[in-house]
Order: sequence, then C-alpha cells, then structure tokens
Amino acid sequence: MFPEAKLGIGPATADGFYYDFELPRPLVPEDLSLIEAKMQWLIAQNLPFEKTTVDIDVAIQKSQTTPQVYKTELMQDLQKAGETQVTFYKNGEFIDLCEGPHVKSTKEIGAVKLLSLAGAYWRGNEHNAQLTRIYGTAFPTQAELDEHLAMLEEAKKRDHRKLGQELGIFAFDDDIGPGLPLWLPNGTIMIELLEKLAKQTEATGGYHQVKTPHIAKEALYLTSGHLPYYADSMFPPMELEGCKYYLKAMNCPHHHKIFAAVPRSYRDLPLRLSEYGTCYRYEKSGEL
Repeated sequence: MFPEAKLGIGPATADGFYYDFELPRPLVPEDLSLIEAKMQWLIAQNLPFEKTTVDIDVAIQKSQTTPQVYKTELMQDLQKAGETQVTFYKNGEFIDLCEGPHVKSTKEIGAVKLLSLAGAYWRGNEHNAQLTRIYGTAFPTQAELDEHLAMLEEAKKRDHRKLGQELGIFAFDDDIGPGLPLWLPNGTIMIELLEKLAKQTEATGGYHQVKTPHIAKEALYLTSGHLPYYADSMFPPMELEGCKYYLKAMNCPHHHKIFAAVPRSYRDLPLRLSEYGTCYRYEKSGEL
C-alpha cells in the first residue's frame, strides 16, 4: 500500500504489537481497515517467513543504497555494540531487518486487529522525525480476539479520565495546562481518605511526616545529580536576583537536607521520612 514507506521499529508488546513508519501522508482511522484487509489477504496466501543471516558490513552497505535510513541507523548502532551479523526475514516480496523468531508462515498468525494510530518520535527523541505508529494485537483464534476486544471496550468505560469527569473527582482546564488536575470536592475527599490510611500504615512502620517547599535553588539539584541528567523533564528555571530556582520535580534532595539539618548519629538510623507534597515534571504527553 505504501511502497515508499520508511520502516522504523516494530516490537511485540505485553498485549500486542506496534510498528513505526515514515509515510508519504498522515494516516486516518479509516486507513486501518484497509491495511487490515491487506493483512488478511496476506494471511490467506500462506506465505512462508524465510530467515537470512548477513554480515553486518554487507547489510549496512546495501541498506545505504535504499531509502531505509532508520534500519541503517539501527544496524550501525548494532555494529558499534560489537555485532558482526544481522538477520532479515523475507515474506513474499517484503524483507525486513528483524531478530525474530517468527511463525513459519502467515497462515499461523491467526486473528489480527489493528487498534489505533499515534505519533512517535524516532527513538523517543523530540528532535527526531515524528513517525506514524500503528498499534495492533493478534490471537490464535477469533474467539480469543473477540474476548480481548470486549475487555478493551469495558476498560474504556473505566478510563480514569472519563470517570474523573463523570463522578466529579477532578477536572482539567486548558488555561492551567495538561497533567495539572483540579481536584474537585469528591476527589479531595478521596485524597484525604487515602492519605489517612497511608499515614496510619507509615506510622506503624516508623515514618515521620515532613513538608518541603515547592521550589529550590539550582544548586540543590546540581548537588543531588538530578539536574545534569533530568533537566529536560523539569520545568525551566525562574531567575530571581541572579539565582535560578526550579519547581520541585522530586522529593529526595529536599529530604537529604532535612536529614542534614540536625546532628545525626548512626543510632538514628534507619530514618524514615514521608511527604504528601506536589512534584512538577515537564514530561511528554503519555509519558507517565
């Protein structure tokens, strides 16, 4: 359907699979049924999967003469990691770099269903090209697939975003921002009850409750080692009187300061601290 497609990666997941593509046009949900029909046709052809092992130098050279830049990059990384050979699988006229293993032929695939589309940056890096990700799942029989799809439909009814609105637990507002819920009265009652239970449990375990500020100086996160490696997932700093402040993305550096605030003896250990605070993380949509 898209002979000019550039192939990314396509691993199996806990409940199905996905594949990333760079395509000549964006896909729409209606495309999934067309692709699925083509998949069903290929399954009916009983096409064998043929494995070939190739020296990695040869594979890279050949790949560089094709549009498959993502596969070339993957093989170059494998080569840097010390790999000397790679495997390809051929199915009909389609050939793909893949570690495998696969079923012997398409007739063994069973029942398949393409579920959804999403955008995905190549290798998870927002500075790379955004590819089209197709999610799907497969089962040995149609009955098993139907059971799984029914379970997914039930799960949609229990989606926390849907229930949160319907039950008056929380709300989101575009003027506040994504991932920043407004806890409504019902939600606040739930939080307080859960915290009460957690605090009772922690008290039994010898935990002490503490509170720390929502912001801290840059120096704290440099000392803790978070900032050099985690800056992309923290909100940008605020500068005041020549000093940079960051919104708190994690509690532990603050708790280290609590530990250091008074003289300690080894007899004080273990010291267990607990905080019901708010952390702010500048993460990509869907990352949590």
